[in-house]
Amino acid sequence: MEHWIPVLWVGLAIVLLLILTIKFKLHSFIALLIVGLLVAFLEQMPLDALVSAISKGAGNTLAGVGLIVVLGAALGQLMTDCGASKRVADVILKTCGTKYLKWGLLVIGSIFGVAMFFEVGFIILMPLVIGIAKEAKIPFMALVIPSVAALAQAHSLLPPQPGPVALMTSLNADSGLIYIFGIIVLIPSIICAGIILPRFLPEIKTYKLPQFGNFEEVDYSKFRTPSFAVSLLIPLLPAILMISHTIAAAFLPKENTLVYLLNFLGSPIVSLFLAVLVALYVFGIRAGRTIAEASDSISKAIKGIAVVVLIIGAGGVFKEIIISAGVGEHIAAAVKGVDLNPLILAWIITAVIRWATGQGAVSAITAAGLVAPLLGVYDIDPVFLMLACAAGSNTITMPNDAAFWLMKETFQLNMAQTFKTWGLLELINSVVGLIIVLILAAVVG
Repeated sequence: MEHWIPVLWVGLAIVLLLILTIKFKLHSFIALLIVGLLVAFLEQMPLDALVSAISKGAGNTLAGVGLIVVLGAALGQLMTDCGASKRVADVILKTCGTKYLKWGLLVIGSIFGVAMFFEVGFIILMPLVIGIAKEAKIPFMALVIPSVAALAQAHSLLPPQPGPVALMTSLNADSGLIYIFGIIVLIPSIICAGIILPRFLPEIKTYKLPQFGNFEEVDYSKFRTPSFAVSLLIPLLPAILMISHTIAAAFLPKENTLVYLLNFLGSPIVSLFLAVLVALYVFGIRAGRTIAEASDSISKAIKGIAVVVLIIGAGGVFKEIIISAGVGEHIAAAVKGVDLNPLILAWIITAVIRWATGQGAVSAITAAGLVAPLLGVYDIDPVFLMLACAAGSNTITMPNDAAFWLMKETFQLNMAQTFKTWGLLELINSVVGLIIVLILAAVVG
């Protein structure tokens, strides 16, 4: 029983977090700090240890994940502002034709999900999707669902996005294997959420096409937009470097120079920074933009995600307080006698935190501190534990989630329509993702 009391405190903190953010509309940044302090108080944490946990939680999280969020947003903005993202979308859709439009949108959404922050990818992708729906005379929501499903799931499963990186770092999971198994999880989940789900929602044909006055129309003709291959290669550069390191490490001795070099180049921050440097030249100078104009894109990206970075930092504080208070160890001890698969448990923990915070990255960061001790209790691969948490961080969300409102207000949906579209696609992504992780863990071990 003694092990369940700290777990109860965390449960109460999450309930309070739900009340503060949903009922009282308190900003997630403040709410996370409040519930973190509550857990520290209930666990009777010494004040000096509390101060240390706050500093360590915010500092470590922002130093790692925060920098990656900024670099990822900068890469996405540079790609967008020179027309490279539009080039990728146009070529894939032209290749697919009307018959395979939905499948093409799954590919585009996945690429954008890996390359840029969710909100950035959404804003870039939706005007293109609506334009295609008009031209092909297809109900717009039938195309929105597959593109958003792929965008959200890729963003949640694969580095260099902040949630996957935080989980990967905390659980010490191999980045290359995360990409390999993450893609295996990604494909069936987005097919179920993006292709199969719309077939069971006949009412989406009646949704009225909204006006898109809030999207900025950009004239890309003045830029020398890179080719399709180059536009696709640069945002995927971090993934290529990470997978290359994993492959090299599997076949070459650890002391080999190539393995040593790829270990450095394939680290999330370095690989993403290299991609931004290449993008600064290819999507900036070579595309006919000045260094100042390209730098403006980076400034715009940083301004757009500043609040998100702060919320992630607060999530890091909450996580560190939980770790410092020893709650993670109590959870590990408590579940020893519970007949529940640890991957399912990790998924549930992350999903509940996602409901409470409305932030996928925050739920991943917080859950990492709670589920890491499970590695010492169960014989599970950190990669599968990481992917189970990642799937849980991308589940059905409540109205405290910014993405919920982005979907609702962009397409002028009512609450019921938002839950039927955004809510169901997220839930299917999450549940199918967990099922695939369980199968992989059983087969591969």
